Amino acid sequence: MKHLLSALDARDHLEKILEDAEKFKNGEGPEAPLKGKSLAMVFEKSSTRTRISFEVGMYQLGGHPLYLSASDLQLGRGEIIPDTARAMSRYVDGIMIRAREHDDVLQFAQYADIPVINGLTNLEHPCQAFTDIFTIRERKNTLDLKMTFLGDGNNVCNSLLLATAMVGIDFTVACPPNYEPDSIILKEARKIAQQSGSIINITDDVAAAVKDADVLYTDVWVSMGDEAEEAQRIRDMQDYQVNQNLVDMAAPDAMVLHCLPAIRGQEITEEVLNGPQSAVWDEAENRLHVQKAILYHLLKD
Repeated sequence: MKHLLSALDARDHLEKILEDAEKFKNGEGPEAPLKGKSLAMVFEKSSTRTRISFEVGMYQLGGHPLYLSASDLQLGRGEIIPDTARAMSRYVDGIMIRAREHDDVLQFAQYADIPVINGLTNLEHPCQAFTDIFTIRERKNTLDLKMTFLGDGNNVCNSLLLATAMVGIDFTVACPPNYEPDSIILKEARKIAQQSGSIINITDDVAAAVKDADVLYTDVWVSMGDEAEEAQRIRDMQDYQVNQNLVDMAAPDAMVLHCLPAIRGQEITEEVLNGPQSAVWDEAENRLHVQKAILYHLLKD
């Protein structure tokens, strides 16, 4: 694995990443394995969890994180991505990018001589999806489960389609018409699911989707860049809210996940977000441990 641009890139490495994440969380990982290494963190979009977890994670691994907003770089003044990628490859050991367009991250990787990590794009969010798999296994001690994602088939949903298929979790996406996940990713996930034995469903039937689900997952209905569609999106997805009535339709011990930030009263209620079945705050913490494992996997000597 040279880069982590899509969840697919880690198909043969995910188990090792999860194992290393557990070691780092338990304080059993190697001490300062990235001493002397530097990570450039490029942010075109605002961030809380991605920025803090990567910055702290790189520091804890003994390396140096370098935060760069779009306005800090000549990219903001018209320098092309190939030139930026080539130059940055001479200075740092890895690049993490939180970008608006997935193609920009692909182009960075094409011209960089060092590992490039997708910290979120409009198409995928692999670091989040791997964190979710880690959190589920940590809580449930198994991945032989049924998981339901409710709402917009967005970047997180796309990466979860691939990640759940890779580990054998049955995955259902409950979304309104015209909010389905990416068709190419869905096709690829179904191919992987045939090999792993998992089942993938796309439906607009909320009740059927959550029945007996072991994991319920939601995300914001209005992602960054979708603000012009806010009113329409809220109308279209109002029946997909994760509230206590919906949680009661799932398995009795169902766990609730949300990648945050959360808009209480839209995609999830306060009662559920901070309720006894929520694992949201463990999930948020685990971004740190999983991304340390990813950094270690890509940047170690």
